[in-house]
Amino acid sequence: MRRFWQNDCCGLQLVHKRFSLDVPKLNDMSARPKILLLDDEQDLLDMYKEILAQLPSHPEIHLANSGARAIALLEAEPFTLLISDLRMPKMDGLQVLSIVRRKFPDLRVVVMTSITDEQYRSRAYAMGVDLFWVKPGNGEEMKMFQDCIASLLGQDVQSGGFRGVQSKGLVDIIQLECLSRGSSVLKIVNGTRDGRIWVCEGDIVDAQCGDLSAHAAFKEMLSWRTGAFEILPADLERTRTIFENYQGLLLDSAQSLDEAGDSGEPSPGGTPLTGLAALSRVDGVEFIVEVPTNELETVESWGVKNAEPYAKWTRESWKSLCELGEKLHVGDPVHFHGLGWQGHVGLDAKDSKQIFVGFARSLNSDQIREKMNLICSKWVS
Repeated sequence: MRRFWQNDCCGLQLVHKRFSLDVPKLNDMSARPKILLLDDEQDLLDMYKEILAQLPSHPEIHLANSGARAIALLEAEPFTLLISDLRMPKMDGLQVLSIVRRKFPDLRVVVMTSITDEQYRSRAYAMGVDLFWVKPGNGEEMKMFQDCIASLLGQDVQSGGFRGVQSKGLVDIIQLECLSRGSSVLKIVNGTRDGRIWVCEGDIVDAQCGDLSAHAAFKEMLSWRTGAFEILPADLERTRTIFENYQGLLLDSAQSLDEAGDSGEPSPGGTPLTGLAALSRVDGVEFIVEVPTNELETVESWGVKNAEPYAKWTRESWKSLCELGEKLHVGDPVHFHGLGWQGHVGLDAKDSKQIFVGFARSLNSDQIREKMNLICSKWVS
């Protein structure tokens, strides 16, 4: 009889010491991120270097006090992220962005400035920056800034997504805009369809998509997996029709889409949710990889650009877990989940396949266990 057993990383480490189990490290799949900080004020460079050094990914941080110096460093070696001020002598931030977007199109870019002018904001987003952030003024804003940077560093460039912000999903775009407490109009385009979301000082106040408005329009656009977007000037006079905070609105919309997937109904956009796309609707899921035991079969994935390293790690880890099950005389594993600094993961298997799920680091162990059970029940069915 096949028995059920599961464990988290802490418990597994205790067993590791006794049985010398070698579970591959997921962190080995990605190099340590590198951040380039650009500002003409040395005190600010030193302060933000200290702040960003506290991120869970422990990034390697380089400093530049001029646009010319920043360009020279970017040409000398690859970076993951550029964080740039706007107001600088000789070569200002917008000039740097123009050069960076032409020479380094895959580089993620954050503008951090004391300028609150919406025209600067619109110009920066039009140049393809990931985030426009007004320099933090207190501890709460600093923590939000750290979380945003950690999110940018932890996301893979997805196949699909929305052009203009490193191929992120629409949820990411909305969260970044709201976290930065900006005011703007997001224009979303998906094929022949388009819609708008009005944001005022970090709050979503209205949405319009064809004949739909307010919540219905927001849910419709949230169902779009690909498309393009544009940041338009703010409309502070827009009549408010949505009163929930953006976290609750995103959660409610995701749950509605998930329920549509459960019932076999089409998503608000008219496309049925099937396979990994339906599983991805579970709140907190960042990526999913379905791995056949046979290495000659195709690996399916959602939310990652190159699934092969994930597939390799999954096969090796599941093999190690099965070996542990034999040593403990409890049979093969059914569920496994682990907690890490950059994110959390879950593993499960059925027949000749394993499923590897990445979760947001904000979830705790009990939440991950609950969500893995939900995902696995849908996966099996």
